[in-house]
Amino acid sequence: MDKPTVQDIFQKFYSAYLDKYSPSPEQAKTANNIINCKTGAYGANVSVCEDCGAIQIHYNSCQNRCCPMCQAVPKEMWIDARREDVLDAPYFHLVFTVPDILNPVIYSNQKLLYDTLYHAASGTISELSADTAHLGAKVGYICILHTWGSEMNFHPHIHAILLGGGLTPENKWRDNGEDFFLPVKVISKVFRGKYMDELKQLWKAGKLEFHGSAEKYRNHYSFKELIDQCYSAEWIPHCKKTFHGARSVINYLGKYTHRIAISNHRIIRMDEENVTFSVKDYRNDGKWKEFTLSGVEFIRRFLMHVPPKRFVRIRHYGLLCSRTKNKQLALCRNLLGCRKYLSKLKDMAMPEILEHLYGIK
Repeated sequence: MDKPTVQDIFQKFYSAYLDKYSPSPEQAKTANNIINCKTGAYGANVSVCEDCGAIQIHYNSCQNRCCPMCQAVPKEMWIDARREDVLDAPYFHLVFTVPDILNPVIYSNQKLLYDTLYHAASGTISELSADTAHLGAKVGYICILHTWGSEMNFHPHIHAILLGGGLTPENKWRDNGEDFFLPVKVISKVFRGKYMDELKQLWKAGKLEFHGSAEKYRNHYSFKELIDQCYSAEWIPHCKKTFHGARSVINYLGKYTHRIAISNHRIIRMDEENVTFSVKDYRNDGKWKEFTLSGVEFIRRFLMHVPPKRFVRIRHYGLLCSRTKNKQLALCRNLLGCRKYLSKLKDMAMPEILEHLYGIK
């Protein structure tokens, strides 16, 4: 028997999930898209060979950004477009996380508090990199929201891919070589301050909602206690090792940009009640192990990570801001003496893209 897919799991257990839970409109749309993807429900394309008359039918995909069958081509097209944005310079990978005691409040206010994550992470990078005590330059970076852990538990965090140098106010290039230029302890304090300041402002303005396990924070004193706990907790940003040059960063981006809560290759088996998939055991050097959930719980966890409608998960800042990046990146290339990497897919139609990427004619 073939390994089960996310679609197989939804087709088998979604009706039982609906008996127990009420999905949001966006979650319900995602579930129905996954169930019907490439089944003929969204139409089909018919190809006929001019020589032999052979017929091939290709069922249309749902194109939902949470569907594991619909990410490959958008990911490749996005990464290809980023070729024109990268420099032959060091890059760093930062991860910004918040204490898990905030998770119930964040889940009750996803749009607002996901945005707050971006604001706090980007504000921290911009402020510290512009400080002459650290770099004294305007840098470029991409922020990507992930909301899951390996077990599909709720774990909102920001991945930032950060250019390891930038332009000074005098339009000179400045970097710190292969060494990371921002102290992690300073990042932690500034990020915590910015996130908590915006969270308190939203609370004081009456914009926060409290549902489910967050209901207790409707009480003024309980929320104040939560705030105090967050300030006393250690916020631990993580900086991964340096990777250098345009080709490395292009390949690296694909690991994070279009990832969803779980991909089909991690699913091991499914029976009448349960689903087993592989997870990373971070307490055991990140080794892979098997993990089993009921089919209904698998779907509940998967749908937790459907982003709000029209929510932008990949955001560009600093030198990579769309309004000014062409001019600023051209200046950086001239100062560094590096060439511009050109997109390979920009002017191709979809049939040409499929042929180029997968040899599909």
